[in-house]
Amino acid sequence: MSEPTPNWYALFVRSRHEFVTSEQLRKRGIEVFLPSVIRKRRWSDRKKAIVCPLFPGYLFIYTEPSAETFLNILQTRGSVSFVGQEPGRPSPVDPREMETLRMMLAGCDELDTYPHLNEGAPVLVKQGPLKGAKGVLAKKEDHHLFLVNIEILGRSVGTKVSAEDLELI
Repeated sequence: MSEPTPNWYALFVRSRHEFVTSEQLRKRGIEVFLPSVIRKRRWSDRKKAIVCPLFPGYLFIYTEPSAETFLNILQTRGSVSFVGQEPGRPSPVDPREMETLRMMLAGCDELDTYPHLNEGAPVLVKQGPLKGAKGVLAKKEDHHLFLVNIEILGRSVGTKVSAEDLELI
């Protein structure tokens, strides 16, 4: 009998607990990916750059699909539930989506999220830091956007990409 293959899973966490839960899981030896961006916040007396989760309320876990491991993760401070198509059954996140998301975070200065984006043409990036990444083309204001949809969360992440760097697939 073969051992289960590790997968990426989306974990829903309590409001504003993304960094705390991520750190607690790392201390337990669990691989965690918390996509985050620096945003400029303005208060009445000052401006400040702060690190914010790209997907508030979610982080990603890379683990074997076992009841014991899932229970251990859910017992971590701030954990609420795994995202899944069926209640009580976590659904794996496509590893290509995770790799493209990592590439976007490493190679792009401006990222923005787009909840529930389902339309647009599928595209492939031909050159630049995202070369080989697949996503969806959209338009916001006067800019072309390259979007990666994380299906299981029903959200997308977008960054500006020159139209010359894209080809339809």
